[in-house]
Amino acid sequence: MNGTDDKRAHAARNKLLTLALACAAATAHAALPPPTPAQQEAAAAKKAAADAQAAKDKQKLGASMDALAARWRARAGAQGWTTHAPVAIAAAASPTQAAAPAGQPDGKLTAAGAAAPIKSEKLGTAPPSMDVKAGPTKAEPAGTPPTVQKGTPKVHNQ
Repeated sequence: MNGTDDKRAHAARNKLLTLALACAAATAHAALPPPTPAQQEAAAAKKAAADAQAAKDKQKLGASMDALAARWRARAGAQGWTTHAPVAIAAAASPTQAAAPAGQPDGKLTAAGAAAPIKSEKLGTAPPSMDVKAGPTKAEPAGTPPTVQKGTPKVHNQ
């Protein structure tokens, strides 16, 4: 046997091994049983504990940020900096409170929304943006010097 035959045999063996591993992985994945009710309850309890810990961490972070902002405002006022009143931030809505997308009751498009014309640059139903190129860049003739000037330019108005 020469070196080429060894390489071909090795490549074929690798392909066969890869195929066997892929089939074994697919079989193992398909054979997993559904979780038992006890496992589901344990997962739900673990999720509830994680959610409670996340809420605690969020409150601690908010309190820490408020204390830091109050300390900064006190120092800024003492040093003569102009400060403005802190802005109150509304509490974020939880996913259970947001039942539908904003402006669409029950997640359905309203009659006014359905009747509104679709404006899209891509569809050609809206004018192009101001930052869109009007056409392709024009080619420069051969021998034109580059527009980029390398080095430091000489200033004559000093």
